[in-house]
Amino acid sequence: MAKRLELPFDPIARAAQIWERRFGPADAMAAVTSIMRAHQLLLAELDGLLRPHGLTFARYEALILLTFSRRGALPLRVMGERLMVHPTSVTNIIDRLEEQGMVVRRPNPRDGRGTLAEITGLGREVAERATGDLMATRFGMGGYGTGELEQVFTLLRGLRLEAGDFVAGQAEAGPAEARDHDLDAVSGWQHRSG
Repeated sequence: MAKRLELPFDPIARAAQIWERRFGPADAMAAVTSIMRAHQLLLAELDGLLRPHGLTFARYEALILLTFSRRGALPLRVMGERLMVHPTSVTNIIDRLEEQGMVVRRPNPRDGRGTLAEITGLGREVAERATGDLMATRFGMGGYGTGELEQVFTLLRGLRLEAGDFVAGQAEAGPAEARDHDLDAVSGWQHRSG
């Protein structure tokens, strides 16, 4: 949980006022600074909720991604793409999960040089318990209603689209419209192998 500052003013609003006087329009600066602060707050809260499970949010995301795949296993390369992180980060995440007995590495039968990360029974149990805790707190977003959360998703989706995270029209469903077949699609290679 992030330390409560309880300042007598909003420092981002104050910075925006000063910015406006010195540099011009402050709307983009204030929005970005607010997003960065929200990221700090949410990461601290989520990591605090996951700590009793022996997880960080990054490790939790990796476990959940593995539960989404039909066989509970994915190539590390695919995990990096889906988690949108550098391959070194995936390796570090899988190393930690493997040390904890939540994941095992296996040779990829479709690629002699590749490696699969496979979730274990313990990993599934921990992911399920951790998900219950996150859902109970609405992932730290309990102060927002469903409509507001969809607005946040939509607004930030535009930024992600512009950055090239995905191609418009390819996956237009928002979180409320996700379909089971979309979840299986994260594992690509399983569809080809049966």
